[in-house]
Amino acid sequence: MAQLFEQSKKVIEAHLAGTSLRAISGAMIAYEGNVQFKAAGFGGGDGVLAGLKRRATGEKLSLMECSGHGRVFFAVNGQHVTVVDLNNETLQVESQQLLAFVGNLRTDVRFAGLRGASSGQGLFTTTVSGQGQVALLSAGGPLIHLEVSPQYPLVVDPDAFVAARGNLNQSFVTDVSWRTAIGQGSGEAFSLRWDGQGVVLIQPAER
Repeated sequence: MAQLFEQSKKVIEAHLAGTSLRAISGAMIAYEGNVQFKAAGFGGGDGVLAGLKRRATGEKLSLMECSGHGRVFFAVNGQHVTVVDLNNETLQVESQQLLAFVGNLRTDVRFAGLRGASSGQGLFTTTVSGQGQVALLSAGGPLIHLEVSPQYPLVVDPDAFVAARGNLNQSFVTDVSWRTAIGQGSGEAFSLRWDGQGVVLIQPAER
C-alpha cells in the first residue's frame, strides 16, 4: 500500500512502491521516480445512483490516480495538511477539504439532511470508508480535533466543518442567534449538531 506523510505543515509526501493512490486533480506540486498519472473520474462511488447523486448535489471530486515507483508531493493553496488513518472506519468529509487517499477505501456521497424545512435545500457529504489513509486540508491553520460524547454534544459552524468519525449522528440546528448577532444573518442560519461518541474535525477559518 502507498503511504502518506506530512512532509511539512502544508505539503503531503506520498511514497509509491509499485502501488497507487488517488488525489484531487491539480494538487501535485512535484514528483520524482517513475510515476504515471491518469484521470480517475469523480468521487461519489460508482454506477447510475452515484451519478444521479453527484448531479443532484453538485458534488464533484475530480480525482487523478498516481501509480508507479517514487515520491509525489501534494499541496493546495498553502492550506494546512493532516493525515488520518482509517481502520475499517467511515470518515465523513467536506469534499473541498479532501486532498488524497490510499488503501482499500471507497468513496460515496451521503445525504446529511435538509438545511431547513423552509429552504428545502439538502446537505451532502463525501464518505471515505475502509482501511487506509486520508489526507485532509484545512484553511487558517491546523485541524482542531473536538471530542463528542453522549454527555456533551457538539454544535459547529458548517463553514468550519471538515470531517467527522466515530459513532455520531448529525442533525441541524436552525434557531441560530449568533450568526445574526455578528452580522451574518443573510439567508436561513443553521448549524450542525453532532451527538454520540466520536471526533469532529474543524478548521479555524470559514469557507
